[in-house]
Amino acid sequence: MMQPRLNQLQHYDTATLAAQASADLLAPAASVSPKFFYDALGSRLFDAITELDEYYPTRTEAAIMAQHGTAITQAVHTRLGTAPCLIDLGAGNCAKATRLFPILQPARYVAVDISADYLRDALGTLQRDFPALDIIGLGLDFSARLELPAGLIEQPSLVLYPGSSIGNFDPEQALRLLTEARAASGGGALLIGVDLVKDTQRLVQAYDDPLGVTAAFNLNVLRHLNRLLDADFQLREWQHLALFNSAHSRIEMHLVAKQAVCVTWNGGQRVFTEGERLHTENSYKWRRADFEALLRDAGYTQLQCWTDPNADFAVLLAG
Repeated sequence: MMQPRLNQLQHYDTATLAAQASADLLAPAASVSPKFFYDALGSRLFDAITELDEYYPTRTEAAIMAQHGTAITQAVHTRLGTAPCLIDLGAGNCAKATRLFPILQPARYVAVDISADYLRDALGTLQRDFPALDIIGLGLDFSARLELPAGLIEQPSLVLYPGSSIGNFDPEQALRLLTEARAASGGGALLIGVDLVKDTQRLVQAYDDPLGVTAAFNLNVLRHLNRLLDADFQLREWQHLALFNSAHSRIEMHLVAKQAVCVTWNGGQRVFTEGERLHTENSYKWRRADFEALLRDAGYTQLQCWTDPNADFAVLLAG
């Protein structure tokens, strides 16, 4: 059996991360980078979110892949040949990519995720299930820049970015990432999932479930900040809020102070008034035509698209 190889491309300087987090907390409109969601517990909570009835993107994307898997595979193989290299962005537990292994039959799987510790456990399990597959893990925060090690890709490859995670980037950032993904593929292709604009109530429910799993995921970022900054956030003093900002076509997640609170940390302090928001995430929702135009701006010239019957979600192959 082969052994997975894990490369930590970014050795995070805790002081640098703390300085970024502190600056964001002290900004006129306080915020937290979504990268701080994904500590070990946060990654597991997000996995739980994808199992919720209200969180339609995961199951809708999976249904599209299942219904149109043959057509998607034929399109990929036509462009890249059989047994392509598969580069999985934001791999997490690798479940989404694993469902494609039987049809795509990749020769190499490259899993990219910010949480290297979480990735290590997932790749060990994956290698046992696919003992002959060449598996590589990359610990990388590609929200800042997507650049793979020289020599890693030996042929045009398929970049997979599922789960509508592209929605975490504003349009300018998304254009940058899509352009970098095109370069990372080595002249290959991109298979990406995109959440489409729909009824506002359904959008909000997907980010504010009755079980409170998404609320726990959102609040967990405060635990992460407490460790990183030696801060004194009290989770009971904060409340999860999800809303749809129609002007920007995005879901926003916030943490709202239930009362006036003073938070202190190494090198900083801030008084939050009652009702003041700490902005933690955006999730942009796209119209299909607008996203296809974004892909063309990123340099992709050949586009194919598959959707569910209700056009809630789209899977696009771009080359």
